[in-house]
Amino acid sequence: MKKKTVIELHRIGVDEFRSAEKIPLIVVLDDVRSLNNIGSVFRTSDAFLVEHIYLCGITATPPSPEIHKTALGAEDSVEWSHEPDVLALVRRLKSEGVTVCAVEQVHHSVMLDHFHAEPSRRYAIVLGNEVKGVAQSVVDEADVCIEIPQHGTKHSLNISISAGIVIWDFFKQLFR
Repeated sequence: MKKKTVIELHRIGVDEFRSAEKIPLIVVLDDVRSLNNIGSVFRTSDAFLVEHIYLCGITATPPSPEIHKTALGAEDSVEWSHEPDVLALVRRLKSEGVTVCAVEQVHHSVMLDHFHAEPSRRYAIVLGNEVKGVAQSVVDEADVCIEIPQHGTKHSLNISISAGIVIWDFFKQLFR
């Protein structure tokens, strides 16, 4: 086997990406402190055609050299906006018919491998602060809480890893 060259990968440009059909998925980052995590989520969102990223609370926004270091330009391709109040955003998304999914370990969560996304619906996944997770007020307002099954000695994953796992799962279910 021979590794593919950049040309053989047939990547699209930013303008083509912006006009490409996206999966009906929105990513909400709330109070995420690490600019590397933010950049990684942008890059993953670009790879899997996420419709929009909302950066909430203290989550940093582009332009930023630290975000760019891991996003590698995805902050220019993926639509994004800043919202100061995550709870107001969640309520607005729900009023627009978006199914809001908090990615959090809670009682009565749905394990990711048992969650079935319907292609006719729009979804938002909310990922929270690296230490505190998704705020309880957002968990209370969410339509569902999705938990990533874990079987080792640790009980949590890095937020950019969690985002990648969940975005990939939605992509597999929603990409047409």
